This record gives sequence, structure tokens and C-alpha cells, in this order.
Amino acid sequence: MTSAGVILYGPPGSGKDTVSAELARLRPAYELFQRLKAGPGRSTGYRLTTTEHIEDLERSGGLLYRNARYSAEYAIDRGEVSALLAAERIPILHMGQVSGVRAIEAFPVRWVKVLLWCSEEATLARCTDRGDKDVAARLKVWHETRQDLLDHMGDSWSLVLRTDEVSAAQAARSINKAVAVGVASQAHDILGLVR
Repeated sequence: MTSAGVILYGPPGSGKDTVSAELARLRPAYELFQRLKAGPGRSTGYRLTTTEHIEDLERSGGLLYRNARYSAEYAIDRGEVSALLAAERIPILHMGQVSGVRAIEAFPVRWVKVLLWCSEEATLARCTDRGDKDVAARLKVWHETRQDLLDHMGDSWSLVLRTDEVSAAQAARSINKAVAVGVASQAHDILGLVR
């Protein structure tokens, strides 16, 4: 069983999907964790289910984290994380809330926590370019993510990467190196980052 996982935290448009794809190209053991999703919107990259199923998992202790956003319910279940690890995969989890990062950290794996950041302008351009139909909602979430970071400035990160300043390939190489050597989390200048 592999002992590492990657958490990519960041606002919409910060490159979580693109960096995940680059990681998988670097090393086939990386695999994007597909969250459970109940509700409207994008279906690619999710395991579609019902709110009732998510609630059943929560009652039975089968969830690591659950949240609502974009009029949908999302969940990270213990069983799927365990299955990836048992298959000797390195799960990549996408997160948009610091509380979710903290909840995932409780799962007994050596997590490499990566904060991906980009400017509001980069989020606007990327969401527009990829044809998102809810750009205004995604910009609202960008601001919520910024505030989330400001509210948790003392939290530590293995890496902080500005994806509007480095390529996805460069970011993936940095993350892969951190996984290989086991980079410890540390405090970063969050205020300077999100100005």
C-alpha cells in the first residue's frame, strides 16, 4: 500500500485539473479522486449519486468530508480513498475549503498539501476560455477561497504555487518531488499571496 496522497487546494481556475493531468503524465500511479456528487452541473470527474446516499455514508461514518457548492452536494468517502491506496495509487484530492483539507488530513496517509493560487483575472480568463456557464458563481467562490485562506493564515502547506506564474508541468514536477522526498508542511505568507 502506498503511503502518500496529494491535496490540491485552490479557487476555481487555479489549475487543479490541469496540474492533476500533468502529475498523471509524470507518474501513472497518480490518480484523481472522483468525489461523490449529488446535484446539477458538471458530471465529468465525479461519481454521481444521491443526497440520500451521501447522508447514509455520513451516518455510518463513511465520509471524510462533505460540502455543498454550486447547488450540489459533494463528498469524499473513506472507502474510495482506501481502495486507491490499496491499489498502490497516489490519490489526488481537489479541495476548495480549508476545513476540508483539515478533515482529509485525519486520514492516516502522508499528505502533501499544495495551495494553488492565481489572480482573480486569471480565474476569469480561464473560466471564460473553458466555457463555464457559471463564471459569476466561480468568481464569487474565488473571493470565498481568498477569505477562507485569510481566516486560516496559520495553517501550513507543503507547497504554495502561483499557477499564473508557473506552468502546470512545472507545478507537477514540484509536487512530484515533494511526494518523493516527503516535504513537511510549514507556514507561508498567505497575506502576501492573496493581495
